[in-house]
Amino acid sequence: MQKSLFFNEAESIKVKAIYLGERIETRALETTSLLATSPMIFEVNKFSYAAVFKYGVVVLFDVAPLDEVSFLSKLGKLVFQKSSLPEIDNVEVILSEDGNEGIMGNSIILKKFDLPKIQLIAELFAKNVVLSYYERSVSSSFDSIEPLAENLQKKSTLSYNSKELIKHIGETLLQMHKMVARVEVSEKPDILWENQDLERFYAKLEDEYEIKERHQAIERKVELISRTAETALNLLQAQRSLRVEWYVVALIVVEILFSIYDIFIK
Repeated sequence: MQKSLFFNEAESIKVKAIYLGERIETRALETTSLLATSPMIFEVNKFSYAAVFKYGVVVLFDVAPLDEVSFLSKLGKLVFQKSSLPEIDNVEVILSEDGNEGIMGNSIILKKFDLPKIQLIAELFAKNVVLSYYERSVSSSFDSIEPLAENLQKKSTLSYNSKELIKHIGETLLQMHKMVARVEVSEKPDILWENQDLERFYAKLEDEYEIKERHQAIERKVELISRTAETALNLLQAQRSLRVEWYVVALIVVEILFSIYDIFIK
């Protein structure tokens, strides 16, 4: 077991990842306590640290409750479109006695604490908590699609509520597409380009938390929701076109009736 002064020779630490909102304005953060830039790692207090990601996530390493409240309060001013129900995940990181590294239960096992490993764990848990948030959002949209499909099956038309539902689905899709573009879940963390010896360690974590598989599942569901919304939108447009055609027919009939009146009655 290789202890480190990084966490005051602690044998285990608590890690907490929080999805705060759509975006954090990281350029406005004070950099006096900045230890690394990719991702941004700050010293919150002595032997406690925080990783801040511009896509709305903060990962805390052994941060005491009072320090957490203080840090998040300062950070809150820089969070845009805050989540009404923040997504949170916790894990314990333990030093290995036999030198092996990986996952054991709900714990991550390390040989030693150092900055590159902290950065990689931060990257993984930031992606993990974002995926959890959007998995919940996708499930909500899926639940919304069911009554829309039932309405189409029974009536072959869309009601006013259906139109509002399509608007809601559209907003959800827009948000998810922004997430996919901003988070880059499937991309290799920058820190691995400088520390290629850590690739196996990160691959273990990525496989254990099924990061790529969950990302692909979200993309498939988003694609299905998009197709459903597009179908409903096309049907709405068809309904409007048919309605306009009936208006035209009605106007023609009225014009004919007036013509007949002029010819035969007058």
